[in-house]
Amino acid sequence: MNGTRQGLALALLASFAASAQEAAAPLAKDKEAITFEEIERGFYFGVNAGGWFLGNLPMTAPSRQPNPFSPGQAAWVEVGMDIGDRLSAGVFLLGSANRAGAEYTGKSKGIASGDFSAIIPGVTVRGNLVGFNDSQEVRRTWVYVRGGAGYGMFTPQPLIPDGEVLIFAGPGVEYYTRLRHFSINIEVTGLFLLPDASWGFALTPGIRYAF
Repeated sequence: MNGTRQGLALALLASFAASAQEAAAPLAKDKEAITFEEIERGFYFGVNAGGWFLGNLPMTAPSRQPNPFSPGQAAWVEVGMDIGDRLSAGVFLLGSANRAGAEYTGKSKGIASGDFSAIIPGVTVRGNLVGFNDSQEVRRTWVYVRGGAGYGMFTPQPLIPDGEVLIFAGPGVEYYTRLRHFSINIEVTGLFLLPDASWGFALTPGIRYAF
């Protein structure tokens, strides 16, 4: 009889221990909550497009031909890397198209005239100057300056036969959206082309995706 009672007690104790282990097992398997950065930074891909305006166009000197102020459009793609939340650097490929009218013959000596376009590869650096927090104390809006240089190749080639070095710089505003990887921006850029001392400006909104 005593042996039966002892066996029953051992069985109840084993059952209780197994139940306790099953109850504790889920607690042991719990993982820490996964957290995400409010703003992603790192390798990025961006696209900008907008107005592209040039004056003092290249032409043969001395020349009495009219030198129009040339309106146009430009778009570029850019890839690069964020260095912290203040600095980024990248490379770009820009395409532009400008209107000039039939009176503009550039350096072609009358062989070509009128509108022209360009392909410009180059490098760029951007620095964030001042940031502003949103209602959740996340710094989503930044005022920045961006500058860089590229090498312009023009068509029709007789109109502007030599390559032009593009130097540019200007301010912009960027907003990092609540879709962590995306930001939108708009900037005003001063343009200068060497060696012909052409000048101009661009007004370009854009979008960027950071990985």
